[in-house]
Amino acid sequence: MGLLRRDRSHTVTLIGKPGCHLCDDARQVVSRVCDELGVPWSERSILDDETLRERYAEQIPVTLVDGRQHDYFTVDEQRLRRALR
Repeated sequence: MGLLRRDRSHTVTLIGKPGCHLCDDARQVVSRVCDELGVPWSERSILDDETLRERYAEQIPVTLVDGRQHDYFTVDEQRLRRALR
C-alpha cells in the first residue's frame, strides 16, 4: 500500500449550489484529485453567501486553488493536478 502524501501547501475550494449537476460532477473530480494528493478541500454554496452569489452565480461550479479562481463550469482534472503539484 502506498503512502498518502499530505500537501498542506495548497487548498482547494469548490463553489456551487445544491441541485446543480455540474457541481456534482466537479465535486467528484475535486474529491478524487485532492484525496489522492492529500490536499485539503472544502465546499461553499452560493446560497449561503451573498458575496459568492453576486460574484459567481453565472459561473458555478467554480474551483479556487489557494483562494484564486482556477476553473469554472467544469473542472479539468489534469489541469487541477498540475496546479497542485
